Amino acid sequence: MTAVTGPTVAAGTARAWVDLAAARGVGRSALLERSQLDLQALEDQDHRLPLAKLVTLIRAAKEMCSDPALGLHFGETIDCADYSVASMISYACETVADALAQRNRYGRLMVDVECEGPDRYLLERTQGSVWLIDTRKNPNEIPELTEALFARIASASHQQRSTPFLQAAHFTHAEPAYRAEYDRIFRVPLVFGSHRNALLMDAAWLQAGITLAPSYVFGILSAHAEALLKSLDASKTLRGRVESLLMPILHTGDASVEAIAGKLGLSRQTLFRRLKAEGVTFERVLDDLRHTLALHYLQ
Repeated sequence: MTAVTGPTVAAGTARAWVDLAAARGVGRSALLERSQLDLQALEDQDHRLPLAKLVTLIRAAKEMCSDPALGLHFGETIDCADYSVASMISYACETVADALAQRNRYGRLMVDVECEGPDRYLLERTQGSVWLIDTRKNPNEIPELTEALFARIASASHQQRSTPFLQAAHFTHAEPAYRAEYDRIFRVPLVFGSHRNALLMDAAWLQAGITLAPSYVFGILSAHAEALLKSLDASKTLRGRVESLLMPILHTGDASVEAIAGKLGLSRQTLFRRLKAEGVTFERVLDDLRHTLALHYLQ
C-alpha cells in the first residue's frame, strides 16, 4: 500500500464517484484530468489516495454533472459493496448492529478521517429509538460525505419495510439551496445547523436482518480487511513509509539510508532519530524486509 501522509481514501471510493458521474454522461477522461487523477491509480480499489484528491474529484463531478446534490444522489444510487471490502463485510453480518460494529472497525479502509473518539459511529439510545451519530471531525469541510452516508441509510430504510425505521435527520451544515432533494430522499423532519450529524432511528432497526452473503464469506473478507487495516496503520508510521520506499528497490542495490532519506526529504540523522523513536533502526527495517522477501521467494 502506497504511503500517503494525512487523511486518505481508498481508490475504490474515488472510482465509485467517477462511475456515478459517467452514468450521468460525464466523460471519464475529462473528469479524471480535471481531478488530476489517472485511471491506473483507480484500478486497485485498495490503493490509497489523499483525501484531498477525493474532494477535488467530488467538486469537479458536481460541476460537470450540473448537480449540486450529487452527494445525496451518490448515497441514493451507489452500492459501495461493489467498491470496498468494508461494505461487503456488512452484507455478511446478521444484523444492522453487527454491521455497524464492523463498519467502526473497517470503515477507515474506505475513508480514513479523524473522529472525535476511537469509533466513528456512536449509538445514543432513547425511549424506543436510537440516534446514530457520525463523529467525524470538521464535517462541514466535506458535507458531501455526510450526504452520501445518510442518504444511503435513508434510502435503505424506506426500502426495508412499509413503516421506515428513519424518524429524523440532523446535519451540522447549513440548509442548502437544494433542500427539496433532502425532503424527497429523507421524508422525515430535518434539522440543519445542528450540533451533530445524526439520524434518529426506530430501535428495532438495530436488530433488522441483513445476511445477504453466506456466513463463511465473513471470515474470508475479514481476513483480507485485517491485512489492509494493518497496512493502512503501518503507512502512518515512519517505518511504514520507509518500507514502502524500500520494497521497489531492494533488488537494485540502491537501498541505502541516504537514498531513502532523500526521498522522504529528511537528513540521514533525522531519519535515524525518528526511527529510533519508533523503536527500530534503518538496518533492522532493511533486514526484516529482506527476510520477508526471501521467504516469499522460497514459497
